[in-house]
Amino acid sequence: MNHAIAATALRVLLIPLIVACWHSGLPHSHWLAAALFAIASLTDWLDGHLARKLGQATEFGAFLDPVADKLLVIVVLLVLLASYPMLLLPIGIIVVRELVISALREWTAAQGQRVAVAFVGKLKATIQMLAIIALLAAEQGDPRWLWLLGSGLIDLSAVLALWSMGEYFFRAWRLRARTQDPSIHRD
Repeated sequence: MNHAIAATALRVLLIPLIVACWHSGLPHSHWLAAALFAIASLTDWLDGHLARKLGQATEFGAFLDPVADKLLVIVVLLVLLASYPMLLLPIGIIVVRELVISALREWTAAQGQRVAVAFVGKLKATIQMLAIIALLAAEQGDPRWLWLLGSGLIDLSAVLALWSMGEYFFRAWRLRARTQDPSIHRD
């Protein structure tokens, strides 16, 4: 256990707290759920920063970080879907993308390859986190502007999810083609 892995573990431990706050019915519990989700989202940046700065990058940390990300996002999106069924399409796209990309990463790793995350994937993740924070904070769609902001951002995140998935598949295909054809020039 190191500082970077502890930050990742904190992200996982915050998931049930976020869900409990959302469902507690206490005054301002949705704001607390949004704040906890924001903290959990920041640990995604923090674990990578600590791993690089303190030289604590490990194979286990590299495995655990995306698992923690997927757990956080998918669980909270499913919680939101129960309250906002009109978000089924964008949430469905995001969840399917997360599962497909996880499977593709596992497949490329089994081939001894690693496909780097593209900028559009990082942009999608940032917009997705902001959308979830807004949707968690908007209690039953109130205030309306906050719910509209969150739903607009989740729609944008779904579009970026499709784009980044296509880009990830293209990069994986190109990498695979390079490793199988010796006549292709390697960078």
